[in-house]
Amino acid sequence: MAGIYFHYPFCTQACNYCNFHFSTQLKNSSRIQQAMNKELYLRKDELNQPIESIYFGGGSPSLLTPSFFYETIKSVRDNFKVTSQVEISLEVNPDDVSHKYLTNIRKSGINRISLGIQSFLDCELKIMNRVHNVKQGINSIRLTSRIFDNFSVDLIYGIPESNLNSWTDNLDNLISFNPPHISTYALTVEPKTVLFHQVENGEVELLDEEIVKNQYDILNIKLEKASYINYEFSNFAKPGFHSVNNSNYWSGKPYLGIGPSAHSFDGNRKRSWNISNNIKYLNSIEKGCLNQSKEVLKDYEVFNEYVMISLRTTGIRFDRVKEFFGPSYCDYLEEQAKKHLMDRRLFWDGNVLKISRKARFLSDGIASDLFMLRG
Repeated sequence: MAGIYFHYPFCTQACNYCNFHFSTQLKNSSRIQQAMNKELYLRKDELNQPIESIYFGGGSPSLLTPSFFYETIKSVRDNFKVTSQVEISLEVNPDDVSHKYLTNIRKSGINRISLGIQSFLDCELKIMNRVHNVKQGINSIRLTSRIFDNFSVDLIYGIPESNLNSWTDNLDNLISFNPPHISTYALTVEPKTVLFHQVENGEVELLDEEIVKNQYDILNIKLEKASYINYEFSNFAKPGFHSVNNSNYWSGKPYLGIGPSAHSFDGNRKRSWNISNNIKYLNSIEKGCLNQSKEVLKDYEVFNEYVMISLRTTGIRFDRVKEFFGPSYCDYLEEQAKKHLMDRRLFWDGNVLKISRKARFLSDGIASDLFMLRG
């Protein structure tokens, strides 16, 4: 099985923490839409597996019209094998939501919505420079739940000036709507973002890491009590509502990335990514050419990705490590894991090496300790 991701690189306003490729100048939007569909056709032979996930992200793809989604989904069906239960997701900004828009995009073929709520506090939304306010966010959840059975809500923790009480209030608000899926992310400071410069200039003080960790712990406790399954570090779902797109990514399945800066993976060793420049992307695609960078992962890089993905999900299976990488990798991994087994950050579940709940927040650092460093 495989997936297709469409990256629409336009927003009406820049969130100060975002380092994704986007532009707030919409003048080339129509050309980009046409180019994405042309790129899809140019690359129709790259995926032989049936498509079980189509995902529209960005940027702000909810700026696009229902007719664009209808035509694009039709193009996918015309050029690829698509499963009967394909998940077709759209990232939606709360300020773009209306009953009419949701109804029309559902008719166009969208069957899952991902709402970028991020916070239920206006002061926090202002800190992040989000376009919408709390009232719009609440309204968007209510409207979406009436029209879509399958939807997700995004929330951010670790926001400057937040605390454990404000985070608990955020979670209580979210849980009261009982969304079938929740994605949560710690606010990170990425180079070249507005937030990065605000921190560098002393305009914004980052939250103490211990508070951020405690917020993540509260998140896990509250969502488990509310019957959510933590199937990946950042993702929680009610039974039957795991995101196919997320699950495919974290299990290493192939995907095709369409649009400026979009990444692709063949499910084995080959990665490619489109140029992160709208004009150069347009010039290439309109001439019938791709403007990409490519890499082929080495054995140790494939191993490191497996370690990272597995720790965030179901654990590192030693039978798979032995099968795909050989006994020497098992020996190396066992040696590297010793100190984390001693302090109970890692534990054995049969032949599967798993991370303890208390150490989940540290999963990236623990994974890096297990990496094989070989240039």
